[in-house]
Amino acid sequence: MAQIDDLPPLREVIRRHGLSAKKSLGQNFVLDLNLTARIARAGGALQGATVVEVGPGPGGLTRALLAEGARRVIAIERDDRAIAALEEIAARYPGRIEIVPGDALEFDARVHLNGERARVIANLPYNIATALLIGWLTEPWPPWYDALVLMFQREVALRIVAAPGSKTYGRLSVLANWRCETKMLFDVAPSAFVPPPKVTSSVVRLVPRERPLACDSGALQKLTAAAFGQRRKMLRQSLKTLGVDTVALRIVAAPGSKTYGRLSVLANWRCETKMLFDVAPSAFVPPPKVTSSVVRLIPHERPLACDAGALQKLTAAAFGQRRKMLRQSLKILGLDTNALLAEAAIEPTARAEEIPVEGFVRLANIFAGQTKGRV
Repeated sequence: MAQIDDLPPLREVIRRHGLSAKKSLGQNFVLDLNLTARIARAGGALQGATVVEVGPGPGGLTRALLAEGARRVIAIERDDRAIAALEEIAARYPGRIEIVPGDALEFDARVHLNGERARVIANLPYNIATALLIGWLTEPWPPWYDALVLMFQREVALRIVAAPGSKTYGRLSVLANWRCETKMLFDVAPSAFVPPPKVTSSVVRLVPRERPLACDSGALQKLTAAAFGQRRKMLRQSLKTLGVDTVALRIVAAPGSKTYGRLSVLANWRCETKMLFDVAPSAFVPPPKVTSSVVRLIPHERPLACDAGALQKLTAAAFGQRRKMLRQSLKILGLDTNALLAEAAIEPTARAEEIPVEGFVRLANIFAGQTKGRV
């Protein structure tokens, strides 16, 4: 193990200060100074930087940050036993470490930074890691930090960097990637910790986007909590807990989205649609149980030529059995569905939710031609 400074080994520090890890504080200490140096370097060049560290414990990562050139480390520590160990580091690096006793969830970084930006590099206590991250992601933008380099349980890290459609994609993925670019850097085995946890950990980097999509963070938090609160359910069901009327969402929905359906096709076939704004239940007398939305539809000057009756029948069949392949759902029309789909240049294994308006128009016109003259 490399010696990064002339301070005592971490095991000796833990023994002298009685720093046995407390499960109630989510503590798992990293004693390998090679690893703490790697985590510190993952934060990029630290010369002249101010770094915020949460839960430094005996100070292994703190020492690495200072050895890598951080101008100042703000160390937030709730465990009173660790304060003396951190004060020994402060004596070795005079004027470069600010020890903040207390709960990181209540820490106001802007008070300590006086307008400058900092970098957060931390082995987060597992029991508050997600709460801390959500707080940092939903605060006023631009944030007080220029990057977050954080260690999580691997399961949490996978959710942070997950892409839509993956099994780990969820609320945390949306919140993290809304405002930041995220990247998984490396894994850390349980054997690297004292005491060793039961799971692998991972270091993740989040870099704030300069111009994230404009959105009310409170509304996004509530909506994602409802949307992912009942996994595998359709949005129109899961959002009922939020009190949102999904009709407006279905009108403006795009192919591939969970609210895309028959109403989306019919509306966007002949009109340009746009969601304008929401109206709270409190605006009505009596107040309904759901939020309402105002939608604007402007007729296309030249909509795609199509038989309206055929399109209505075809979309009713296609979306009547969601999640089924079109070759199955369209059988109710009494036609050779494979031939119908082949003529429209649509894969027989495709589902209705994947087909754009143009595809449905082609299908409806072929369907109208095949059924013309039937009694």
